[in-house]
Amino acid sequence: MRTAYGVESVRAGERELMGRLAEGALMQRAAAGLAVECARVLGRVYGARVTLLVGSGDNGGDALYAGARLARRGAGVSAVLLSPERVHGGGLDALRAAGGVVVDAEDARAEGLVRGARLVVDGIVGIGGRGGLRDRAARLAVVAWESDGAVVAVDLPSGVDADTGEVRGDAVRADVTVTFGAYKPGLLVDPAREYAGVVRLVGIGLEMAGREPVVEAPQYADVAGLLPVPTGESDKYRRGVVGIVAGSARYPGAAVLAVAGALRGGAGAVRYVGPAADAVIARFPEALVSEGPPSKAGRVQAWVAGPGLGDDAERLRDVVDAEVPVLIDADGLRLAGERAVRERRAPTLLTPHAGEAAALLGVSRAEVEAGRLAAVRELAGRYGATVLLKGSTTLVGAAEGVVRVNPTGTPWLATAGSGDVLSGLAGSLLAAGLGALDAGSVGAYLHGLAARLAADGAPVGAHDVADAIPAAWRDVRR
Repeated sequence: MRTAYGVESVRAGERELMGRLAEGALMQRAAAGLAVECARVLGRVYGARVTLLVGSGDNGGDALYAGARLARRGAGVSAVLLSPERVHGGGLDALRAAGGVVVDAEDARAEGLVRGARLVVDGIVGIGGRGGLRDRAARLAVVAWESDGAVVAVDLPSGVDADTGEVRGDAVRADVTVTFGAYKPGLLVDPAREYAGVVRLVGIGLEMAGREPVVEAPQYADVAGLLPVPTGESDKYRRGVVGIVAGSARYPGAAVLAVAGALRGGAGAVRYVGPAADAVIARFPEALVSEGPPSKAGRVQAWVAGPGLGDDAERLRDVVDAEVPVLIDADGLRLAGERAVRERRAPTLLTPHAGEAAALLGVSRAEVEAGRLAAVRELAGRYGATVLLKGSTTLVGAAEGVVRVNPTGTPWLATAGSGDVLSGLAGSLLAAGLGALDAGSVGAYLHGLAARLAADGAPVGAHDVADAIPAAWRDVRR
C-alpha cells in the first residue's frame, strides 16, 4: 500500500528523527533530495534559470538550500522572498554564498524572474498551511503556472490542505511535487491531487511504523493478494453466488451492465431478479434469472441492488432485510433509508457518486467534491456502512480508520452505465468472500484499470469496460 499520514503524525516522526541527528541535518537531507528531483526535471542544470518562491519557515529553507545546490552546479538561481522578515536565515546565506540573487516579492523584477525561469520552485507554505494563498503569493503562483517553465512544489503545493485534500482558495499548481518522508493525504485525494502533478517521495529517514495512516492507495501486489482464486475443490456455489436486483422496464440496460460486471468479478454464479430478465438472459445465458421477490430467488452470498431500479422500493426492501452483505447503488441509495441500512447486521457497501452523496447528506454537490474525505466519513457514520464515493479519485472507507483511494481510472470512464458495471463487479467480490472495504477497493481498482485498457486514449462504453475486466485481472495477477 502507498500510505499517507496526517500532519501531526509526520511532525511527530520528524521530531523523533531530529532528536537523533545533528542540528540542521534533516533539512539538508530534504534539500539534497529536492535538488536531485529539480535537476531531473531540468535535464541540464548548467545555465538553467531557476526561481524560488520562498515563504517563511522550513519549507522556504528547503527551497533555499536546494537552490544553493543548483547554483553551485551552474544554474542561475533567484529567490523571491514573500516574507523577508521571517525567511530562513541559514538557507538565505547559503544561496547568497553560492551566487544566488535575492529580491523581495514587491520588487518590480519579481514577476519577470518567475516568468523567465525554466524551473519555479514553490517553497511558499509547508504542510501546516491552512486556507488559500494571500494576494501577492497567489499572483506569483498564477504567473508560474502560465509561464513556459516547470513548477516543482516543496512537500506539497502551497495553498492545499495536507490533511484533507481540500483547496480553499488560490493554490500553486505544480508539475511535480517532491514530498519528504511520507505521503500526505492531500497528495492522493482530489481536488488537491490535481494541483500536485507527479508526486516524488524522497526518503529522509522518517520512521512511520506504528503510526496510523489516514489514507492508503492499493498497488498491484495488494490487489493481487486479495483476488479470489478457485481451488480444485471449488464449484460454482462454493465460489459464491451474487444476486442482482437492478433494471426496470425503462432501464433494462442497467440490469445487463450490472450482470456483466458481476459475471467477471470472481463469484461462481449470478442470479438476476427483476423485470429485465429477458434482456439479461439474451445477453448472458449463463445468468440465473427470476421475476419473483429476491427472497424467493434462491441462496446468494451477497446482493447488489439499485442500478436502474426506478421506484421499486418493495424489491429493494426485500434485499435490505437479507442477512448477507449488500451493495446499494443508484436508485437504491434514494430508496433504502438511513434507518433501515443502519439496522442491518450484515455488511453494507454504499456506492454513490458525488451528486448522490450530496443528496444523502443534504449538502451541495460542490461541497462533497471539495471535501471528499470528509464526505466519505460523514456518510459512512450516518449509515453505519462502508462507502465507495465515485469520482476523479474514488474513495472507499468507513466512519473511522483508514480510507482507501483508488489510483486507477481514466476520464473516459465518466460514461453512462460504468457505475452499473462497478456495482456488479464489487458485489461479486463480496459474494466471493471479500469484506466490504476490500471488495470496494479491489472492484474500483480493476474497474479503473479495465477502463484504461479498453479506452487506450479513445472514447469507451460501459460494456467495453466490462469486457476488459478479465484483461485487467490477468494484468494484476502477473
